[in-house]
Amino acid sequence: MKYRHRISLLVTTAVSVMPCMSALAATTTAHPVTRHHSAKPGSAAHSAAHPAAATATPAVAAPRKKKTDVNFTGEAETINVTTGTHATNRKARESSSPVSVISAATLRHSGMMNVADALTRTYASINVQAMGADSSALTSSIQMRGLGPNEVLVLVDGKRRHNTANITADAGPQFGSTGADLNTIPASAIDHIEVLEDGAAAMYGSDAIAGVVNIITKKQAHGMHTSVQTGANAYNGDGWQYKVDADGGVKWGNDGYLHISGEVYHTDHMVVGARDHRLIGSWPNNATTTGYYNGVVPNAMNVPADSNKIMSTPEETRESLAIDFGKTITEGVNFYGLITYMHRHGEAYENYRTPAIAPTMYPAGFSPLETSEENDYAATLGLKGDNFFGFDWDLSTTYGADGNKIGNKNTANTGMLASTCSTDPTSSYYSTDGCGWSPSSTRAETYRMAQWTNNLDFRRQFNIAHTVPMTLAFGGEHRLETYQIKAGTPPSYELGGTQGYAGLGPNSAGNWSRDIWAAYVDGDFHPLKHWDLDFAGRFEHYTDVGNTENGKVSTRYDVTSKIALRGTISTGFRAPTLAEQHYSAMNVDPTGASGLLPVSSTAARVLGASALKPERSVSASGGIVVEPVKNFHVEADVYQINLRDRIVGGGTVKGESAIEAIEAMGYSLPLNSITADNVSAYYMTNGASTRTQGLDIKADYMIRFHNAGNLNLSMALDLNRTRLHHNGTDTNGNPLLNAQNIAYITTAYPRSKIILNALYTVGKWDFNVRQTRYGETTSMLTYYDWADKTLPCPSGGSLAYSNSCFAQFKNTPRWLTDIEVGYRFNSNWHLAIGANNIFNVRPRRVPQVNNSRGAQIYDQFSLQVPITGGYYYGRINANF
Repeated sequence: MKYRHRISLLVTTAVSVMPCMSALAATTTAHPVTRHHSAKPGSAAHSAAHPAAATATPAVAAPRKKKTDVNFTGEAETINVTTGTHATNRKARESSSPVSVISAATLRHSGMMNVADALTRTYASINVQAMGADSSALTSSIQMRGLGPNEVLVLVDGKRRHNTANITADAGPQFGSTGADLNTIPASAIDHIEVLEDGAAAMYGSDAIAGVVNIITKKQAHGMHTSVQTGANAYNGDGWQYKVDADGGVKWGNDGYLHISGEVYHTDHMVVGARDHRLIGSWPNNATTTGYYNGVVPNAMNVPADSNKIMSTPEETRESLAIDFGKTITEGVNFYGLITYMHRHGEAYENYRTPAIAPTMYPAGFSPLETSEENDYAATLGLKGDNFFGFDWDLSTTYGADGNKIGNKNTANTGMLASTCSTDPTSSYYSTDGCGWSPSSTRAETYRMAQWTNNLDFRRQFNIAHTVPMTLAFGGEHRLETYQIKAGTPPSYELGGTQGYAGLGPNSAGNWSRDIWAAYVDGDFHPLKHWDLDFAGRFEHYTDVGNTENGKVSTRYDVTSKIALRGTISTGFRAPTLAEQHYSAMNVDPTGASGLLPVSSTAARVLGASALKPERSVSASGGIVVEPVKNFHVEADVYQINLRDRIVGGGTVKGESAIEAIEAMGYSLPLNSITADNVSAYYMTNGASTRTQGLDIKADYMIRFHNAGNLNLSMALDLNRTRLHHNGTDTNGNPLLNAQNIAYITTAYPRSKIILNALYTVGKWDFNVRQTRYGETTSMLTYYDWADKTLPCPSGGSLAYSNSCFAQFKNTPRWLTDIEVGYRFNSNWHLAIGANNIFNVRPRRVPQVNNSRGAQIYDQFSLQVPITGGYYYGRINANF
């Protein structure tokens, strides 16, 4: 039976602390998620697995029902998950693989306005990078179980979500990633999120190595909800944010529904306070006697010390829309669909340029802004039925694309201003748009990534020999992927390009595509009453990287009604994305440059690059689910993920070799203003094999005080460690990864993360307190401009900007405290006031010799404590 989506105070708040809760069936209406228990012998989960539709889309609108407290009754325990299994009547705690459900109320009570940030705040094994660099600052990518965004598969209503076109082009833990951007979907459209913490490539295909995030959208045909939230980073006095969202449903005839959700979001820059140490009075007293820049303090100017704002969050404005619909076409056949659209404008600060860089245009210096104009859209249409020769079936097509125009503001092309600039086309310093001037804004490049996916799925229940219940599922998929790069305007890339972010030239532009064909089969058996056994296999063919076959075996045994054991072993893969194979980039800063070379280019091959191949994984996990006493639930799972041929940034060279490689790509550098040792070139490579081991524990306990209210306690723990097992070599015999690259993929992720939550509800009041402990991260930091030039690196060259000598830096563990107080005026209106990180805890500061220009006071690549500090907010919710 389906229920009307009306969220009472008790419902909307009681679930917010439960990172592991019982699931909502994808075929139900939007409800907060109830608690759930271990599977009981003889329950529906251990009887015949009834066939179900392949996706999370109801055919008929949910009928109205009187609002009930589904959290504290057993009624909602019939609600099932769809992620990680093809069987039906399966609750999260009854799953053979660890599956957790986060309700919309949980996300809302996190206090965070973005979906990715809300998941990070409420889910222990998901984290985000402290600060994205360049264009990646404008895209939100999650990391799970210590692996990168590309190893996490994102689904929407069980359908593969397209990836962002905005690649992370700078070195770091997310280098080369084009993961799905969760923030492109309006939060108001989300009913709940199912998270599978297991390898599932045998079920879903590429990318499902660390786990699967399945976003289930709202589908009720009645009611309306709206929310307004605003807040700021109070200790900084900046970073003001606001979000207005609304969603509501209407009937489509007598047997259909239409649910529309929308959101408008804006945030100002939040700038970390830092002092630019390039300025007069900032350099060490012994700078001219100990060899700093051969006795010369460079670019020391009388300008404000707080001019450099690169360590900051971007300014962003985002509008998004989702339309979900379904209707019965004829008896047993239903039509469904989902349309999403998002537009984003973003601006991110780059390093401050001193007055010496472009004195004719900016006599007081300037701070370039990298801009993004992004349009993201997707549409799913499908038909599903319940009797094709006894099979349930689902036929669907999904088209999704992300287009991103990257630009520059408040910038200059210093090569066009230089005396070496020439209007002679035969000159190596030729400028298409003339010399002696420079535009202050340009379009640097345009990306577009698209996926067209077609699926046909079947499912049916069998009884083998009239004794063993079985659910057989099988199907096929075709996916067409395309990737496009358009060159920027000539001033963005000629003569070294624009300051802040150099554009891509014609040599980097192009169109690429590939076809993927896949087939899978999955059998879910119950050989014994208390024993579930699941086998899955999948074959995929890529027209560019070949074939792959993967399998998965999961099992679960209910020892008693209170204790169950489960385990999974699987193989997986991740095909290199088209962006990883073909993307190139140039980044010019005040004193250096870095170039990412396409792995297929001649320049990259000279440096030792070879064609990319798929990543391969073998995963194993085992766990226990117990209910020691009533209302007290505990899950514990250990896991190991062996990942070989991991695609990383490698083969980094610096100095003259890097300059030659960049010039071989058709780019020229402003050699009069950069330091050769601070120029690097690198490429994508299958450069590593890693082993990730971890432990996940989740527990929750409900205490009822009757008239005195209810107290919900929860705990989530993720212990995680990744080790490098193999460092590849290029075709010249050189190691692909240096110590810094190794740290990015092994120790930038927290060794542990604990979330403790207490929610107390009484009368019209609700009080939520959350304590989060981030474990230690370790990075290998570059020595920058304050490094003593007289100190050599043992492997050769000077310490400053060395590619082999680094400083080990540890971000020690940190505790964050979040508090929210809510009051319900009546059945329609609810007010909440909260503070996240109320004590303004920040990451540990890096030493000045590892602090580039004095402006990057934190380790931006750590996935630990956010750089934003304390955040205070207020929110009003209304339900009608």
